[in-house]
Amino acid sequence: MPALAAATRPHPTITLLQTSSLSSVVQGELERMILSGELPPGEKLTEVALAARLGVSRGPLREAFRMLEEAGLVRTEKNRGVFVRNLPVEEAIEIFDLRASMEEGVSRRLAKGIAPAALKEIRGLVDQMEQAVKAKDAPTYHQLNLRFHDRLVELGGNRKLTTIYRKLIKELSLFRLLNLADAMLMPMSAGEHRQIVKAIAAGDADLAGRAMFAHVMESKERTIRNHHPRPATAGTVHSGRPAR
Repeated sequence: MPALAAATRPHPTITLLQTSSLSSVVQGELERMILSGELPPGEKLTEVALAARLGVSRGPLREAFRMLEEAGLVRTEKNRGVFVRNLPVEEAIEIFDLRASMEEGVSRRLAKGIAPAALKEIRGLVDQMEQAVKAKDAPTYHQLNLRFHDRLVELGGNRKLTTIYRKLIKELSLFRLLNLADAMLMPMSAGEHRQIVKAIAAGDADLAGRAMFAHVMESKERTIRNHHPRPATAGTVHSGRPAR
């Protein structure tokens, strides 16, 4: 009987693989919830509630928390628990500076030789972005914007750079929705994307690099403006409403 019982127990390696796979699934779902804003910055991630919601035990959930912390999306506070990260604006600005340099190089590289199918693909993404602008659909525009930049970096052909870029973008996600929330900004952003594609299509590496660098730095400036509002001027009160 003991031999039979041992034979029916899962092999330790199989158990490890099953747990690892489940943790990855849980990590992916929690990441989706964080990046969509369903779990906002500062939110405490309660093990009991999330385990019940996702239908998993606490073991895979804890491993998922560990992976999310490595990705920069959550933080663990001793004796307090796990929280969705609040990315300081100063850190976001540093990431924008890194992005500008990374994407400038990618744009220059693509302008020197991009496959026709790839060029058609990124033009199509800009077409869709312009349609989202007309519909005043900020959430769709945001997703297309992410896809455009991610695809350009991917087409650059440097897998290490792509991995680093994607980690940085996940950390920036909460800022970018705010930057694009104003419907007046979306047409400007779409126009900047169109100019980048035109420069790449023309094979002008210098222009493509400059256009991309300027585009990312403008996003940085929007972030600064959004998080450091101008002081109230004469004729206003602290609520931001006109004085009467």
